[in-house]
Amino acid sequence: MDTSLEAVFKEFDGRKEELISILQETQTRLGYLPKKALLKISRFIHVPESKVYAVATFYTQFRFFPVGKTHIMACRGTACHVRGAPRILNEFKACLGIEEGETTADLEYSLETVACIGACGLAPCAMINDRVQGKLTPKKVAGFFHRSEKNELSL
Repeated sequence: MDTSLEAVFKEFDGRKEELISILQETQTRLGYLPKKALLKISRFIHVPESKVYAVATFYTQFRFFPVGKTHIMACRGTACHVRGAPRILNEFKACLGIEEGETTADLEYSLETVACIGACGLAPCAMINDRVQGKLTPKKVAGFFHRSEKNELSL
């Protein structure tokens, strides 16, 4: 068994009531919930894997793919939508070569949309890692990807 999962399981009793907490701790340690982990969790708490998967897919906090080093969350809330969020999302997709919910093959970037990041006065906006980027335009998004010699996002 994966040593990270062994460490997670040591913190719990193996009861089905602990499922969400086990999923959260597994994701914290691994960065996402791989299929193998879901199977091992189902065995640990003695419930069918389908039930573990059903719970994990119900909550938006859980991820089933690794998140890139740079995690981009494009806001699709009302204020952002009215001010051009679809164009901003399309520019991120074009620059990264991935779709919403995907991670680049080199694990450098992840792109997802969120209902609202709570920065409506800066609409349209996105969070890049823990930093809000506001009043975005497609040109500004494209400008983020003029990389330095270290191949980093230039913010």
